[in-house]
Amino acid sequence: MKIHSQVPEDRVKNVLEEFQGTVYQRPPVRSSVKRRLRTRTIYYIDFMEMDERNVLFKVGCEAGTYIRKLCYDVGEVLGCGAHMQELRRTRVGPFVEDKSLVTLHDISYLFSQWQETKNEDILRKFVYPMEKAFELMLKIHVRDSAVDALCHGAHLTAPGVLSLDAGIKIGDTVAVFTQKGEAVTMSKAFVSSEKMLKMDHGFVAKTQRVLMPRGLYPKMWRSNK
Repeated sequence: MKIHSQVPEDRVKNVLEEFQGTVYQRPPVRSSVKRRLRTRTIYYIDFMEMDERNVLFKVGCEAGTYIRKLCYDVGEVLGCGAHMQELRRTRVGPFVEDKSLVTLHDISYLFSQWQETKNEDILRKFVYPMEKAFELMLKIHVRDSAVDALCHGAHLTAPGVLSLDAGIKIGDTVAVFTQKGEAVTMSKAFVSSEKMLKMDHGFVAKTQRVLMPRGLYPKMWRSNK
């Protein structure tokens, strides 16, 4: 962040701390979403260093937070104005910069190795399975008998549930997995974890996106046609 006038370092630190927690944001004019007021959570702001009017800090925030808007708002509170000078994204969900990123040179080298050996372990060094993207999501594991119906767009019912994470609330987006740990769907919970455990019939989650191709698991359901 570049602030537009010289401000004492302690003052900058104190103002940054004020923005931790829930903040109101209206997306900038140049943005890909509708410009309406919304709330976002700033989990932490770590001040790192300051060189004249350049301020380096690290932010952990909810998806959809505009850091350039955060810089602008900090400048308003400081009373001198500020703008985002540079942004480096170091983490998205389970993907962390120092563990997940590879260079284009690495990809080229590893791919050429794979072409020579056809060893799929080489591919796994730079191509992650889809399931890794759901590591931090709440999950429901289902019986094999329910999988193909879900792949055809059916909603999840209580008899198909084998196990689930605690803490699921009504309206939460959950990842539905097979017993083997394969992603089947992204769904929206109709009921909480506590109620789901007590149900023996009825819908528990609405299928929003099917992730697994049809036919990988045997058809165990009847069509009305």
